[in-house]
Amino acid sequence: MLKKILFTILCFCSLTLTAQQPDSLSIKNGIDNPSILSTHHFGIFSSRLNTNFKYAPPQKTTFAFNYTSGNNFQPFVEAYYPKNHEIRKQLSRVKWHNRRFNFIDQETTPADYLNIVIDAVIKEFRATVNIPINKQHELGITLRSYLITKGKYPFSIFTSDEGIEWFHSNAVGGEDPFGRRYYGLNQVNFRYFDRNGNTLQLNNNDFFIGGLEFNHYYYPKLSLSTTQNIYLNFGTHLGLNTSKYNSSIDVGISANAIKKLTLKNNHELNLAVGANLLRKNMINFKEVIDLGNNPYLASLEGEIEITKYTKKGNYNAFGINYHIQSRYNKKAEGEYYRLIGKWQEINGGWQNGVYTLYEPLSSWNIIYTYGTPKYLLTLFIKEDLEVNNAPDFQTGVSLKIPISK
Repeated sequence: MLKKILFTILCFCSLTLTAQQPDSLSIKNGIDNPSILSTHHFGIFSSRLNTNFKYAPPQKTTFAFNYTSGNNFQPFVEAYYPKNHEIRKQLSRVKWHNRRFNFIDQETTPADYLNIVIDAVIKEFRATVNIPINKQHELGITLRSYLITKGKYPFSIFTSDEGIEWFHSNAVGGEDPFGRRYYGLNQVNFRYFDRNGNTLQLNNNDFFIGGLEFNHYYYPKLSLSTTQNIYLNFGTHLGLNTSKYNSSIDVGISANAIKKLTLKNNHELNLAVGANLLRKNMINFKEVIDLGNNPYLASLEGEIEITKYTKKGNYNAFGINYHIQSRYNKKAEGEYYRLIGKWQEINGGWQNGVYTLYEPLSSWNIIYTYGTPKYLLTLFIKEDLEVNNAPDFQTGVSLKIPISK
């Protein structure tokens, strides 16, 4: 499996640019984050948008490799969506956990049906080349791939089931209420039966190429850049999804703003905010899995980063990032669906596999970057404070180097 991953990365590099000996990077170009997108079990099949908080295109063509690991866990749950409008009205007057719907057959009580169970540690591998076109334009090309694992040591120290359960038992004073121990640790159970009768199933050590992404950024020249240290950029995005479950094209746009503050004692503060909008499945090449019937994914992101420059000209940067994404399914359905799960056997969260598809997804990220004229090394952790377990906890590391003179 490791050979497949390395082969994929090498092929991507050879098809884009031939690597040269490392040369100097621009020492600090705004907030130069890696991909901090979640390993959401629907999101990994689409080309979601990373926010760009850089001041300008890179001075040289760069190559970045990004690795993330996220623990996704949602118990088995079934959902019925009655088609009769009168039944929908009746159910909408009742809290979702008290709704009753007795499906008999499609003639007497027509309804759509789906079920889902997610239990895996998902690994994401991204290889990205950023090419400066001129002083105002930049092109980014990304190849993304995924590996489905049980999350055993030593490859998933922080995102394994044991690590998360140890934290629950010893650090926060209580067992995980969502049934990890009940269903068993260190296993893969990844299956989704959509409302159209299609099945998505992944097993331990399954590896697939998620797709290619093309990102163009425009950095307008503004008087604010020199007088008030405010920088803007606008992006257009094209994603080619290549998995057998979602062979399609996505398109998107983005807008980002960064404010730079120079402080005393070689410190620098950056404040940034960005917004993205993705149109999923603009073109489908064949029948695809229903990965959410909301055709648009919108996201907002904000970050505060403090930087300390060293005497040698390197820097250490710490950032706190908040990210929120719109729901995968249309909100109206959440008013009348009927959910069935093992609520008697676990304390809570049995509904999350469907329930969270109708809720915005938010997370906090803590990001550390060490920058030199030769490379950028970044570490980050992601925590889902809404506790929807998609993923529960995620870690990542990224290395960026120049590959042109």
